[in-house]
Amino acid sequence: LYELITDRRKKRPEGSYTTYLFNSGLDKILKKVGEETAETIIAAKNGSRKEMSAELSDLFYHLLVLMVESDLKLADVHQVLRARAGKAT
Repeated sequence: LYELITDRRKKRPEGSYTTYLFNSGLDKILKKVGEETAETIIAAKNGSRKEMSAELSDLFYHLLVLMVESDLKLADVHQVLRARAGKAT
């Protein structure tokens, strides 16, 4: 998914929601991250696994869009997580 989002950023295909986000800029991307975070919290509170899975999927997607927009690689996040687990590379 990260690679697909990266490709969409480069090619900006017409009609793509990802293209819409990149064309709208960082403020729109951050707004969506915030909205999806709130929706994930509500889904978790409601205890519905199906709803929570859907909202987490939306949140992960928007976080990946934010990462691509910020030129942050998955390896950057992986490195931090490994270091926090005591397995620094």
